[in-house]
Amino acid sequence: MSEITEIMDTLENKIQKLFVKINNLEKENQALQKEITISVASQQNQNLVLETLKKDMEALKITNSLLGGEDYKRDTKLKINSLIREIDYCIAQIAD
Repeated sequence: MSEITEIMDTLENKIQKLFVKINNLEKENQALQKEITISVASQQNQNLVLETLKKDMEALKITNSLLGGEDYKRDTKLKINSLIREIDYCIAQIAD
């Protein structure tokens, strides 16, 4: 009878240890799920910032080309010529 009691005690101890492990793993899983959620939100925020920066960079390129930056001289000349043609057209419309 004492062998059976000893086996039962051993089984109970092992079952208790398994329950403790299960609880710890569930807590760890919840913590990891929260971390994933935070990471996804952070990534979405960074994507928004990146899109904003891309738009700002494009606006700066356009501004730089209009102001006559060295890298955009050709674009600046084309833009000026286009504006002159529009002004000439407007003057012609007024003169008629």
